[in-house]
Amino acid sequence: MNKIFKNLRAYIIIVIGLFINALGWTAFLIPAEITGGGVTGIATLIFYGTEIPIWISYLIINGFLILISVKILGRSFGIKTVFATLVLTLFFSVLQGVIKEPIVNENFMSAVIGGILAGSGIGIVFSQGGSTGGTDIIAMIINKYRNVSPGRTILYADVLIIASSFILFRSIEKIVYGYVTMAVTAYAIDLILTGAKRTVQLFIFSQKYDEIAKEIAGNINRGITLIDGTGWYSKKESKILMILVKKQESNSLLKIIKRIDPEAFISLNNVMGVYGKGFDRIKA
Repeated sequence: MNKIFKNLRAYIIIVIGLFINALGWTAFLIPAEITGGGVTGIATLIFYGTEIPIWISYLIINGFLILISVKILGRSFGIKTVFATLVLTLFFSVLQGVIKEPIVNENFMSAVIGGILAGSGIGIVFSQGGSTGGTDIIAMIINKYRNVSPGRTILYADVLIIASSFILFRSIEKIVYGYVTMAVTAYAIDLILTGAKRTVQLFIFSQKYDEIAKEIAGNINRGITLIDGTGWYSKKESKILMILVKKQESNSLLKIIKRIDPEAFISLNNVMGVYGKGFDRIKA
């Protein structure tokens, strides 16, 4: 039942992310004729040139790319990608039929807001192990084997797609707006993903280190390193606890320390990356 609940929760979060992504495109980017990246960007160009609805081109192109993701990233990733592609196709079909005019009349604001929503939506989907297809698949494949951020991979892959909008609009301004959207989208993706994986390192100085360590090990289930230390001024020997935990776990840990020893001295730092059991896997 716990596994079923986790899977259901993941799919619900994916649907929310897909809706946010589709809203960014249909409410801000498409009505303002701003081309973003990925398969959605290609489908947008096709729409501008032929008026074929975006959802049709998006569904056809992703059909081929999903086959690749199933083989390389696994059946679970493929299932979520198929699900995300179908749901996003539905959202595009419905929202593009409802929203005919840009919500914001200023193109720069449309590019920024649309990029934030589109990137945030993709980041939410990525965080649950899914993909919206297209260049997302390529980014996830690279990220599986190398420590290259998905946002950066997508940014590089999308440069050509946005530049090709010049063929339709003959406007450098449109390309600039497209690149603004691309940069904002990539930043939003990385912000969502790094926020979900952020880790903190704590050094705890307390005379009640044994009690604190037992409580943390029993409630948070994280490894603890005991370090021998000596105070420079007092010359007294002391014990230091060093712990690595997820950012969202730090508040629970601080409450435990405060309850046991309100006078404890604590140093808390953000860390760039933690690799090993319970954290990320080394991909180098």
